[in-house]
Amino acid sequence: MPDLADLYPGYASRWISTTAGKIFARVGGNGPPLLLLHGHPQSNVMWHRVAPALAERFTLVIADLPGYGWSDAPAAQADHAPYTKRAMAAAMVELMEALGFVRFDLVGHDRGGRVGYRLALDHPGRLTRLAVLDIVTTYDMWHRMDARLAARAWHWTFLSLPAPFPETLIGRDPKFFFDSRAAAGSGAKSVAIFDPRALAHYHAAYGDPTRIAAMCEDYRAGHTSDLVHDEADRAAGNRIACPVLALWGTTGLPANAGIDALAAWRDWTADVRGFAVDSGHYLAEENPDATARALLDFFAAD
Repeated sequence: MPDLADLYPGYASRWISTTAGKIFARVGGNGPPLLLLHGHPQSNVMWHRVAPALAERFTLVIADLPGYGWSDAPAAQADHAPYTKRAMAAAMVELMEALGFVRFDLVGHDRGGRVGYRLALDHPGRLTRLAVLDIVTTYDMWHRMDARLAARAWHWTFLSLPAPFPETLIGRDPKFFFDSRAAAGSGAKSVAIFDPRALAHYHAAYGDPTRIAAMCEDYRAGHTSDLVHDEADRAAGNRIACPVLALWGTTGLPANAGIDALAAWRDWTADVRGFAVDSGHYLAEENPDATARALLDFFAAD
């Protein structure tokens, strides 16, 4: 990748070996550990506008998921196993243990939120609290897929198509694909919501065929194994044990699709609270002040 701006000056850069390959993370701040996980089509830099407020109270571990940012991109497999949220969650547990953290808080946006709730289900006791930003579960997404949701989340089906179809089309003009998708999800319908330095990071990733393939594998796993894992938990009555905060944008994905996000999360945990933030899909970048306040109120509560 080209030289890119450092959006976390003073933070340590760590590459931690895991079963998913080397995971990259920025580490900084003071206090109990808080793992921040990004969504698609972004990377660790999406948290740069909320990190200063959070770092006053927490030691932040701001990681790139496998296949994203600076983390390794595992080789694709026929069953997409390296890109399941189960595999990613296991890698995040390994990352945090390597940094000395057995129990921790977690906030995840988009795909990172899916890794977060999978970690809570697969590794009960690891998380003290969990916050999820602008998502409902993969189970709810696929089981609620109607015309309205399909129009809002068309990339779910497109990116999950067999290789090399989506990779080839995206690769023809990756900047156009990123900008079109990202703008549509924002409240302002423009990539101007992003700091230009962060946008340069996102464009660089979309210029890398390996990263494009990894992102598609992420969604292929979502349409197959991730859904199977959620269905198994739902059938068994497994629920998230830790307190959950659900935040969503007033014009974000759940709201645009007519989904009551809080009601959807009540099917998965007995301890959930949440509300809408004046934002599109990208809460931490579109309305960082309100997002940081909500996260601090939740994670810093006694």
